[in-house]
Amino acid sequence: LRDGSTHQGTVTSMEPNEDTFVLHSESTKKGKIKPVHLVDVPGHSRLRPKLDEFLPQAAGIVFVVDALEFLPNCSAASEYLYDILTNSTVVKKKIPVLICCNKTDKVTAHTKEFIRKQMEKEIDKLRASRSAVSEADVTNDFTLGIPGQAFSFSQCHNKVSVAEASGLTGEISQVEQFIREQVKP
Repeated sequence: LRDGSTHQGTVTSMEPNEDTFVLHSESTKKGKIKPVHLVDVPGHSRLRPKLDEFLPQAAGIVFVVDALEFLPNCSAASEYLYDILTNSTVVKKKIPVLICCNKTDKVTAHTKEFIRKQMEKEIDKLRASRSAVSEADVTNDFTLGIPGQAFSFSQCHNKVSVAEASGLTGEISQVEQFIREQVKP
């Protein structure tokens, strides 16, 4: 997003990465372009509380899932997304969420439609199990969906969309478009 590089390989972070810059795809445009401030919070469960520090200033959330290794991680990813979608700051500020399906350049990657449907099913199950303990559940201020109906992202208080991307090939236009929609030039 910053320099247009595909950065071969991954580096596991144990701290949020933060920077303010003009999106690489816009760096050649003429005129005044507003830089964006991005914070990359690692998805490791021990680091999730760090996300709460940044939500009050967030204009949008890009929730990255691995389209290649999606099924073994579907349950954990859906649970994390559930917690984000029921977070009081996210709901009250109606912070838009983009579910970014990364690695879609690979032949065996799952499609964004498949990932969306699987996450909706998983969140529907979570909704049922968590509402059973809802009176004791003080961690979430808001419930998701419409009672008696299967859960769908369209029922959320904030806009939730799904995009495909590939960090390896540099196909990130849908992510850049989402960011620019939240941070006007």
